[in-house]
Amino acid sequence: MPVKLTKPGAMAIAGMLAVAAAIPGTAAIPDERRSTLADQQSVAVTIYNSDLALIKETRKLRLDGGLNLLAMREVSARMRPETAQLRSLSHPGAFTLLEQNFDFDLLTPQKLLEKYVGRSVRLVRTHPTTGAETLVDAEVLSANNGVVLKIGDRIETGIPGRIVYDGVPQNLRDRPTLVMQLHNAQAAAQTLELSYLSGGLSWKADYVAELNAADDRLDLAGWVTLTNQSGTAYPNARLQLVAGDVNRVHDELRFAAKQGRAVMEAAAPAADMAEEQLFEYHLYTLGRPTTIADNQTKQVALLSAAGVPARKELVLAGSDYYYRSSIGELGQKMKIGVFIEFDNREAAELGLPLPAGTVRVYKKDRAGNAQFVGEDRIEHTPKNEKVRLRLGNAFDVTADKKQTDFKKRAATGKYAYAFESAYALTLKNAKNEAVTVTVQEPVPGDWKMLEENFEHAKAAAGTALWRIKIPAEGSTTLRYRVLVRY
Repeated sequence: MPVKLTKPGAMAIAGMLAVAAAIPGTAAIPDERRSTLADQQSVAVTIYNSDLALIKETRKLRLDGGLNLLAMREVSARMRPETAQLRSLSHPGAFTLLEQNFDFDLLTPQKLLEKYVGRSVRLVRTHPTTGAETLVDAEVLSANNGVVLKIGDRIETGIPGRIVYDGVPQNLRDRPTLVMQLHNAQAAAQTLELSYLSGGLSWKADYVAELNAADDRLDLAGWVTLTNQSGTAYPNARLQLVAGDVNRVHDELRFAAKQGRAVMEAAAPAADMAEEQLFEYHLYTLGRPTTIADNQTKQVALLSAAGVPARKELVLAGSDYYYRSSIGELGQKMKIGVFIEFDNREAAELGLPLPAGTVRVYKKDRAGNAQFVGEDRIEHTPKNEKVRLRLGNAFDVTADKKQTDFKKRAATGKYAYAFESAYALTLKNAKNEAVTVTVQEPVPGDWKMLEENFEHAKAAAGTALWRIKIPAEGSTTLRYRVLVRY
């Protein structure tokens, strides 16, 4: 069935045919024009949380009129080539991109041998006595798990000498290269912008907090930790970071992460990060250019705040399973969790969007040396929200808990089951100062507190909460009885 073209469609095809007619035949494909970092005018790197970066770089070079074969060297080895875009900033619309190829098969002795399977090479053999060298022609039959050669009428395995090759195959590169075939309107020097998405670049936030002696204030410093395993460097780059959960279609990238020695470099904290909203995310921009070397981990100052009000809390969290059956002993020397929390508000010397990351907390000992006391991970935290960190378990504060009574009661009304149980929780404090422990009990079903020697608060529909003060080097026992119905 014939297809009728609309006028815009016909015009587009006519334009393509005009470009094709202007391109010389395949025999006239020009020599490859190579572009390196020496041509680079600027580079901008925007890094996302999920091993993804947007690279934008400009290079100044001269293009011939007509067909050009442009090889952009020193691009990321983790480039997603389907996202690559090339345009002219100085001469918009000056060229038409015809084809692009991403050559990521890098030159190694093994790769070179594999490319010569079915082709002839020369072997250099050294006489064991005289040291004289002779050249022998050979055909490479296989390079899988070793090498198989045909030398004259013999088949040999292994490499009996040095191999001499006639040249390097065109699609085998010493570094990742994006090769573009384009048709240019006229010969001129142009400023080109290449942009693409890449893996191999990631960032995360790391925070260092130092508590004061009373545990009621802390100094907070935030750092951005960058890791570059993309296979190339980004000199004097304009660095931006996006904090937020950007949705992605998770295709399998062509390259696995390149393993290399990580070099830690701390960037000077002279220029602060500027923060702004971007869509439903937050964008952080470094106020100065920075070089991101390949196989390097770099730290850049993000924020700092001094004297942030903080609160320490000791928490014993229970379970809901023992409200439905007879248990008896529930635990001896139970661990009491230690938490530090503070408010991310301007009134508390903060009020900044905090990217997700790890907060490491320190406190000075009597000699004035900062000692590590725990760490926790925070999620992306908007301003005016609370930050809560679990640092570990208390050493001197413990708890013993047992079920002192349990009975199944007759169901009433809409409830099929009803259980009454009683508990004794003894909190012990070996410190030479009084402490307060928050007891959180997740009580299931429809529940009612029947008896208690300390008044509870209903923190949520299924949570009873007590704040129990324990004297120095003493103990306090919480006793309560509860009715649970299902």
